[in-house]
Amino acid sequence: MDSRIQLDNTHRRWFNRNLGLWRSRRQYFFPDDEVLRLDMVLRVEAYGQKPGQEARYRFTWWTEADHGFYERKPHYRREGSMDGVLSGHQLLRSAGFHGSQPHRSQIRQVDEHELVFESRYLHWDVLEHIRLIDQDRHRARSIYSWKEGSLDLVEIHHEIRLEGAGSPLPSPD
Repeated sequence: MDSRIQLDNTHRRWFNRNLGLWRSRRQYFFPDDEVLRLDMVLRVEAYGQKPGQEARYRFTWWTEADHGFYERKPHYRREGSMDGVLSGHQLLRSAGFHGSQPHRSQIRQVDEHELVFESRYLHWDVLEHIRLIDQDRHRARSIYSWKEGSLDLVEIHHEIRLEGAGSPLPSPD
């Protein structure tokens, strides 16, 4: 039996409440006062776990409607995926918001409905708030990204659950 203390039980419950398919209506605020819209779809899935194994998740996203976003910001990705491992009060991500480098996010729990993620990688500091609303049918996300110490991007996402959790993915190990 694994004698480690499971620090992530409340975080794991919160992540499991996020499993499923979400429509994400987004606004991006850039430093030059440019505001752009983007509609994405996001799938959050859990990997099957072996006893004593840390919780693992897959996040997959793709564009639903770009509203001219990629014409103005061609360096953003239209689709992608990333894996995350929940390790205590950290989420180990296989990729970041602004690049494909793996990184670690510190997690703070505001209450049973909201987590805050703090990430640092490359030249970026990212603060992300995610709150579950209305019995987990909606999510509100606010993301603030500083590049080399200057606020460079603010994102507001309103997300609506389209489908509940599916079957766990096969364990990657």
